[in-house]
Amino acid sequence: MANDQLKVLNALDVAKTQWYHFTAIVIAGMGFFTDAYDLFCISLVTKLLGRIYYHEFNDKKPGTLPPNISAAVNGVAFCGTLAGQLFFGWLGDKMGRKRVYGMTLMLMVVASIASGLSFGQSPNGVIATLCFFRFWLGFGIGGDYPLSATIMSEYANKKTRGAFIAAVFAMQGFGILTGGVVAIIISAAFNARFPAPTYADNQLGSVVPQADYVWRIILMFGAIPAAMTYYWRMKMPETARYTALVAKNAKQAAADMSKVLQVDMEAEQEKVEEQGNSFGLFSREFLRRHGVHLLGTTSTWFLLDIAFYSQNLFQKDIFTAIGWIPNARTLNAIEEVYWIARAQTLIALCSTVPGYWFTVAFIDRIGRFAIQLMGFFFMTVFMFALAIPYNHWTHPDNRIGFVVMYSLTFFFANFGPNATTFVVPAEIFPARLRSTCHGISAAAGKAGAIVGAFGFLYMSQSKDPTKTDKGYPPGIGVKNTLLILGGVNLLGVLFTFLVPESKGKSLEEMSREDEDDEETAASRAIRTAPV
Repeated sequence: MANDQLKVLNALDVAKTQWYHFTAIVIAGMGFFTDAYDLFCISLVTKLLGRIYYHEFNDKKPGTLPPNISAAVNGVAFCGTLAGQLFFGWLGDKMGRKRVYGMTLMLMVVASIASGLSFGQSPNGVIATLCFFRFWLGFGIGGDYPLSATIMSEYANKKTRGAFIAAVFAMQGFGILTGGVVAIIISAAFNARFPAPTYADNQLGSVVPQADYVWRIILMFGAIPAAMTYYWRMKMPETARYTALVAKNAKQAAADMSKVLQVDMEAEQEKVEEQGNSFGLFSREFLRRHGVHLLGTTSTWFLLDIAFYSQNLFQKDIFTAIGWIPNARTLNAIEEVYWIARAQTLIALCSTVPGYWFTVAFIDRIGRFAIQLMGFFFMTVFMFALAIPYNHWTHPDNRIGFVVMYSLTFFFANFGPNATTFVVPAEIFPARLRSTCHGISAAAGKAGAIVGAFGFLYMSQSKDPTKTDKGYPPGIGVKNTLLILGGVNLLGVLFTFLVPESKGKSLEEMSREDEDDEETAASRAIRTAPV
């Protein structure tokens, strides 16, 4: 039996684009701006950490961290993010989206500042406290994923819902870009004020004492946009879909949306009591209705993040391998930060940011499925195009071609599955499980990021033990690693066929919220049976 849709939900579905839509995008999007800044800024300073605290570790490559330290610094925030996505996703369905939303933001602010204040009596002590605080930073970031996506999907109208959710996620591109710009400004300012000889001239002199401030300031800057957003997050009303369909409070839902939409809303308490179904996440009914969908959202996000985070975190190593960043021995410590930040900023400006906004522009025109399929396909093509003739690209005359091809993989990641894997889980699951299922899907993605962060670190090492950095086991080389990532993207193409298209449909239609499950139907039949 299908129930008539509540008027308050129908009003949200058909509402014209209004000021509150843009307000919600900015409020939720600033969280994602901070998320991206905090997650990716670590890749800008790892070489500097190596120069400051482990300058005696490797005399061939200045700034190289010991393998266990490098893996921990790059991957610990992802472990926290995975845990946060599962925990806060579940909590968002239990306590409400708004009540949990502020917790995640304050955790991010505190952990960002604490990361920059990392302390210790030894290099390992400083890194240990840094990893501790970055785990909790990741934990807060993890909560932002399911909550921001769910809140935006439940506020949006069905005609432009995909663009609104994608716009929230697109702020990630500006976060990555800002991380590079901040690192460029800070490193340039410090290098001008405290110049140092290069590593080649003087190994210990390549690092001035003031360099220790550089990485700390870069990490702490991420607290500023998060702190600025807190007040506005707390002013947002709870979403009508949670209040009506989960909390079963029609009066509150109508009052909240009357203020948002600026129209009078009727409280339909009797219809609210009859709306929805009651099956749980681990029920046979959920498996029958949404099991394949959850498999599709988790698998595609997992596969996407293996490739996406491998590329983002270690693009400095790839650029160094092809000679696009000068040899570290010709640079002092702060200059190296500048060159790494410049390279990553150029990639973000030319491909990452435009890719996100292409998705915003086209997702409600050509649909989620088409964009995701196209993105995975072209990521596969360009990854293989880099890997198969890899020796051709490493020649000095062909470096610009390599950078262009490499940038295109980022463009089609963002005009593709990196955006759609975030959008779809917020649309296709029931309201009382929406945040939980998005959190599970996102956590699968971060599991892929962990595989990418740890796996790429070791796989990309030289196959020749005599050319491998001290402390690293022989790997399979950058070429073979790129081939593997191309294969991962190809699997993403196949698993995309498990994900349904949600373009132009209401959330209740996609989640089948208005269809009774067997238990609810039986209960309703008993209540309505003649005595």
